[in-house]
Amino acid sequence: MKRDFTKRMYQNLCDKIIELGYIPLTVEQYLSKRPSQRFAIFRHDVDRKVKNAIEMAEMEADMGIFSTYYFRMVKGVYDPEAIKQIENMGHEIGYHYEVIDKAKGDVSAAIKIFEKELNELRELAEIKTIASHGNPLTRWKNYDLWEDYDFGGYKILGEAYLSIDYSNVTCFTDLNRKWIGERYSLDDYENTRVVIEIKSTVDLIDHIVNDKFDQICILAHPNRWNDDLVDWTRELIFQNIKNIGKNILKIYRSRNQK
Repeated sequence: MKRDFTKRMYQNLCDKIIELGYIPLTVEQYLSKRPSQRFAIFRHDVDRKVKNAIEMAEMEADMGIFSTYYFRMVKGVYDPEAIKQIENMGHEIGYHYEVIDKAKGDVSAAIKIFEKELNELRELAEIKTIASHGNPLTRWKNYDLWEDYDFGGYKILGEAYLSIDYSNVTCFTDLNRKWIGERYSLDDYENTRVVIEIKSTVDLIDHIVNDKFDQICILAHPNRWNDDLVDWTRELIFQNIKNIGKNILKIYRSRNQK
């Protein structure tokens, strides 16, 4: 049985999506055009392992797929050369913000961090869309920033969690390395419409083939996709521990709310 979450397996997924006639879109292209035909939004949150993001971007560009890469502004991820390199391939660069977490819940301080980091990122790339970063260890949701402020005032076209019409767009995400949309989700996907729990990328391909979704979004985190067996095993162990921790935290929060 072939290992899942390898770059080859991701390529198989992309190949099938293109073969089925889906038009690949960035988040910015979707928000600008609001197409009615069959399409697939390709989006990546660069949380760790920038090298993986570069390799995934190269693979997609070779296939004629141009995606949105959301970069966190933290050490080890904010890599100016990588950001410019990926944009030069034709991909969209977006801002993966976590400013309420950084401000420890202080919204007025958070918007100042947002402005500073957005300006810094815009020195490297054109930024038209943003996506909040979810941290299960904090009680805040970073997209709540827009309850008090308007991202349109910063020349932002849309927020990936708030601006995509998930009543029509079916989102498939590798959040927990099993393509399950909500089982381990505490922050990120409350607004997405999850239809099926999917165990593997092969199963995901089968569902896309058989269920004939007209509009889909593929959210893949580059750090999860590794060909090297050591890196692949390390990511598997890390994610399994993380999933257990999320379940424990979910139970703890549920009991405290009663």
